[in-house]
Amino acid sequence: MTATPLLEVEDLRVRFHTDSRTVEAVRGISFALGREKLGIVGESGSGKSQTGRAILRLTPPSAEVTARRLAFDGIDLLAATPRAMRRIRGARISMVMQDPKFSLNPVMTVGEQIAEAHRVHRRAGRREAREKALEMLDAVRIRDPRRVYDLYPHEVSGGMGQRVMIAMMLVPDPDLLIADEPTSALDVTVQMQVLAILDDLVSRRGMGLIFISHDLDLVASFCDRVLVMYGGQIVETCRGGALHEASHPYTRGLLAALPQVDRPPRDLPVIARDPAWLLPLPPEGRP
Repeated sequence: MTATPLLEVEDLRVRFHTDSRTVEAVRGISFALGREKLGIVGESGSGKSQTGRAILRLTPPSAEVTARRLAFDGIDLLAATPRAMRRIRGARISMVMQDPKFSLNPVMTVGEQIAEAHRVHRRAGRREAREKALEMLDAVRIRDPRRVYDLYPHEVSGGMGQRVMIAMMLVPDPDLLIADEPTSALDVTVQMQVLAILDDLVSRRGMGLIFISHDLDLVASFCDRVLVMYGGQIVETCRGGALHEASHPYTRGLLAALPQVDRPPRDLPVIARDPAWLLPLPPEGRP
């Protein structure tokens, strides 16, 4: 018997209406997510982040979001009331933004912010929330959690700030985590540490994870499945470990642009773009 997907997305579209034209940021994508690690890759502007924001209904008022089906654990997200969405955001679906400097409150200590997230979603007292925050700081492998609890965001490094954000998003114990470029501002060593934390927490808690990134090698080694987006569409779906065997010309072009440390430097190839890639995919051709 096949398990019911945690998240079901069918024909999701995100449009921005301007005075001169309508921009289609996401154009009819469909996928399902179980309790697994799903990567979404593509160039800037391909629709990756807008997909994540549309799931949580965090798109700006100027955006029009439609779908034949957008359901989380059987709940119709497009039909959900604002009050129902507030109960889902954070508590059941969390999102880690790209840069903690713009996501953390500069006038609250990092520990207070994690504790506040626990109090809001779990109706806990201050003492319980503090202990839970310290527990989460330890879970994301921050040394001396009691000292870090009292630090302000400007007093922590980029890597530590990203760990704080992950702790804050995971403290309500959500079923789904959307991570939008969570390692892009980090050096390679810290990247690996953050990914190890995510992998451990997702596996141990049985969560679903949507991992949005530009880094194809990173996603291939970390995720179970990968969606490749171009022009607001999914052009290819691959197993994570088989991403380098992808067949679509766009994916092959992205892979060819990756630097090779074991080869002499060369001119970076330019992707030969085919206008046909922007044509709507037939239903039978959708991933």
